[in-house]
Amino acid sequence: MTWDYLIVGAGFAGAVLAERLASQCGATCLVIDRRAHIGGNAHDHYDAAGVLLHSYGPHYFRTNSERIVAYLSQFTEWHPVEYKILSWTHGRFWQFPINLNTFEQLVGHPATSEEMERTLAEWRVPITEPRNSEEVIVSQVGERLYEMFFKNYTRKQWRRDPRDLDASVCGRIPIRLNRDDRYLSDKFQALPRDGYTAMFHKILAHPKIEVRLQTGYREASAQIPHRHLIFTGPVDEYFEHRFGPLPYRSLRFEPETLTQEFFQPAMQVNYPNDHDFTRIVEIKHATGQRLPATTIVREYPEDFGPGKEPYYPIPAPDTRALYERYAALAAQETGTTFVGRLATYRYYNMDQVVGMALAEFEKLRAARR
Repeated sequence: MTWDYLIVGAGFAGAVLAERLASQCGATCLVIDRRAHIGGNAHDHYDAAGVLLHSYGPHYFRTNSERIVAYLSQFTEWHPVEYKILSWTHGRFWQFPINLNTFEQLVGHPATSEEMERTLAEWRVPITEPRNSEEVIVSQVGERLYEMFFKNYTRKQWRRDPRDLDASVCGRIPIRLNRDDRYLSDKFQALPRDGYTAMFHKILAHPKIEVRLQTGYREASAQIPHRHLIFTGPVDEYFEHRFGPLPYRSLRFEPETLTQEFFQPAMQVNYPNDHDFTRIVEIKHATGQRLPATTIVREYPEDFGPGKEPYYPIPAPDTRALYERYAALAAQETGTTFVGRLATYRYYNMDQVVGMALAEFEKLRAARR
């Protein structure tokens, strides 16, 4: 049998493309993944205590796109949730992202948005066009808050100084003058009611889709006849690291199950200045599970290397220049589509990957015509 599409990766990009091509075009799709499960980094599972855990760190789904919500809602019902996190530093919990409540904690008295704005105006470093992550934060809130919440967290997470990272790294964290203490401000914020893995099973359930797990790309692409390849893995791996490996940051997760309902007051607590881990996640706050036990996960950033997963492309001028060399090779490939976070070396949210896959589907459908 010759498959219409060989799709490398069973995460959002690969699964959405397989579903669209199978259901809308009648195409046969073979989805392979080197892991033992579907869902990519969004995979979730129940641990021994019955706690639904996000296997590769918290995945907080949110979007402003009604189109993306409508598409995914074919495969899941939703559990609405407002994601709220805290930051632990100077011996106490702080509301985060920075908002009026955080400011009141800092100054020690009730305040107004106007007072917060006046104070921040005095603290800000005047930088008209911030060029890096340090400049984007100090230009908004000044040195004191930058050092409390951003500087060391960023160093731990990326093993680079914030001044060596693109402004987008820290710039994606909002600074608010009101009491909006949500981590995110998107219109739609929810988790799949029965979990991500259950949703992926439904996405990939079409009879023209076959999934093969624990299957490597190189042997599969050489041995399995196919008309078109969709590659969602690391683009430098596809080209056998011709220009050298693209740098990533990896993660190590340390779960601990406790015989109590909850461990901490929020689903996520950041630790910018204490400990080697960056955060403790207790996803049960978000999933709404009612259990007498809870599982927390400490998250340790690590260097990427053999045996490690490539979680975060590093957004910096030198890494971007290296990626552009691979992007030029990818543009010359025929019969291959590169899509997703790793294939395009960009930090995308889940809804952005779904949107990218839907857009790529339209291109592939037009090409079939």
